[in-house]
Parts: sequence; C-alpha cells; structure tokens
Amino acid sequence: MVLNYIWIAFFLIAFVVALCKLVIGGDTEVFTQIINASFASAKTGFEISLGLTGILSLWLGIMKIGEKGGVIQSFARLAAPVFSKLFPGIPKDHPVTGSIFMNLSANLLGLDNAATPMGLKAMQQLQELNAEKDSASNPMIMFLCINASGLTLIPITIMMYRAQMGAANPSDIFLPIMLATFTSTLVAILAVCIKQRINILQRNLLLFFGGLALFIGGLVWLFNSLEQKQVSLYSTLFANTLLFTIICGFIISGIRKKINVYDTFIEGAKEGFKTAVTIIPYLIAVLVAIGIFRASGAMDFLIDGIRMGVSAAGLDTKFVEGLPTMLMKPLSGSGARGMMLDAMNTYGVDSFVGRLSSIVQGSSDTTFYVVALYYGSVGIRNTRYTVQCSLLADLAGAIAAVAMTYLFFG
Repeated sequence: MVLNYIWIAFFLIAFVVALCKLVIGGDTEVFTQIINASFASAKTGFEISLGLTGILSLWLGIMKIGEKGGVIQSFARLAAPVFSKLFPGIPKDHPVTGSIFMNLSANLLGLDNAATPMGLKAMQQLQELNAEKDSASNPMIMFLCINASGLTLIPITIMMYRAQMGAANPSDIFLPIMLATFTSTLVAILAVCIKQRINILQRNLLLFFGGLALFIGGLVWLFNSLEQKQVSLYSTLFANTLLFTIICGFIISGIRKKINVYDTFIEGAKEGFKTAVTIIPYLIAVLVAIGIFRASGAMDFLIDGIRMGVSAAGLDTKFVEGLPTMLMKPLSGSGARGMMLDAMNTYGVDSFVGRLSSIVQGSSDTTFYVVALYYGSVGIRNTRYTVQCSLLADLAGAIAAVAMTYLFFG
C-alpha cells in the first residue's frame, strides 16, 4: 500500500513541479524531458530484465542442482542457529534457509550477479510458505530489509572508480563505508525485530552480531596492512575462486546423489527465464516513476530546500552537496552512481564531498529496485511495512555516512 502511494506521489509531484516551471519559469522543454525520461526509463527497465535473464537462468539452474544434491539443505542446517531466531516463521531445516544464507553471503562478498538470482530463489521458496499470496510474510520482510540495507564487506567497485579518477588512496573510504553499511543493516534488523516482536537479545543473535563485529575488525586490520593493488587482487581472486568452487561443489553433490545434473540444470534455468519475464512490469513501473521525478526537476527543488534549511539553522552545509547521491540511492542504483561520479568530478575525488558521495554509495542498497524486483518476482502487492523499515535503514546509513565523513575527513 505504501509503495502505491509513493508511486502516485512521484507522478503528481512531478506534474506540479513541471507545471510551475512552465508557467512561472517559462521552461517549455520540461514536459518533453519528462516524456523522454519515461520512454528511456521503460527501455532501461526492459533491458535490465533482459540482462538478468541469462544470469537468472545460470544461477537458478546451479541452485536447482544444489537443492537436489542436498547442499542447500546443508547450508540451511549451518545457518539454522541464527536464522531460526531472525526468521521464526520458517520451518526447521527448510531449503529456503540455505538460499537466504547463500544470497547474504554473496552480497557480503559483493557478488551482485550471483546474489540476485539466489535472492529470487529464496523469495520463491518463501512464497511457497506464505499463507497470503498477495501480502508479504514476516520472513519476506526481514529478508528484503536486510537485502535493502546492502551490507557488503569490500566495496571493490567504489574503490575502482576512485582509483580511475586519480584518488591518492582509493581505499581510504573502506572503513567508513564498512561502519556506515553495518549501521544500516543493524537498524534494518532492529526495526523489523521490533515490528515482529523478535527478541534481539537472544544468545545466538548476540553471538552472531558480536562475531560479525570481530570479523569486520579483523578484515579492517588486514585491509590496512595491504597495498591497494593487493586488496583489489586478493579480494577479487578470493570471491571468484569461492564462487566457482561452489558451482563445482554443487555439481559434485549432484553426481554423488546420482541425479541427471544436466537435466536438473535445465529445469532450474527454465525457472530463471520465467522469473525474468515476470519482473519486467514491476521494474518498468518503478523506474519510470523515478525517471519522471528526476526529469521534472523535483529532485533539484528538494535538495535546494534542504540546503536552505540547513543554512538557516546555522549548521555546516558541506554535506549538502552530497545529498544528490544520498537521495538518489534508495531510488536508482545507476542514478546514485552517476551522482557519485559527478560529485567526484566536480569537487575532486579526494574532496570532502567526493569522499562523502563514495561512502553514501556504499552505505546501503537501492530500496525501491530491490522491493520491485523481489516482490514482483512472486506477485506480492501488499508490501506491508517493508518500505518504511528499508527507508529507515537507508536514513541511518546516510546519517552514518555523513558522520563517518566528518570523523575521518572533516
């Protein structure tokens, strides 16, 4: 229901802003820009879905082999002590726990191409357990909010952009991003736990979060002891080696179970193709609304208004120049990336704003894209409080990004 109101608001606000620009400002091009943006966004939504088709077919085929080979069930048992507390609505040792485990692990390693198909597989399995097929279940909401918070251990892509633009130390934003995205994920989990009345102080959860904090601390120590080139080389090598090891492990498990591995892969790949077709209208709906909102100039008015408010309050306004990335992040991943690159190009890659935009980019994922993609794949229309909790996590990540930028580079 909330997504419905937000979608309508994008169009109506865009219309009002464009009308004001036409009548008051004499901008005769604004409505042409809006229509062009709607066509371009619709095309982008289709192209994204088309691009996902091959990846979904590949990974859902591999996942099907792992499912029939018993590996997914093994992952489910491994994750059970923690996931049984965060997802109390999932039956013990259900295969979906393994799919969720693999999705979150791929996200942690920054393997987006693998994480998305695994996440869509998890959503299909969660839908099988869902009593109300049009409405998001509690486990779905927890899963979506964790995904939207975007916890990633090593932001390789952002560091590569900084290196390409001549940063003195491309990896100096690693620790601030780590702390910001950890804050975003923690707020997402806490918000959903409070809403679903899950006791966050349970022993297994405290041990898990404590262990994760120690692991992050160890990773930071290791990161700081290596040169930038070594970090990029080793992290990429480790992630891709692990990924191909998983693929081979799934195939070996299928051989041990004496299943027809090839036919099983084809069976899963067909599911991937169907899923890719299913999500097309959902992606187009969200991307067109966002494109129209941007093209109308509503985003610029919002940023200017915040700048005036911050200045009137007598606060430092340096961070305001990073707001375009901050406000775009929940709406469009490619849009936020463009804003980040523009900020680095305009103010300097090692400037306060350049670093802030990089940290904001890594602090969370694209909420509306994730919601449209995952819920659209299983036909969920009532998202309940998913968007609210996800946007709260985005806000926490953005505030943490600003705080970390002032702390480390202010």
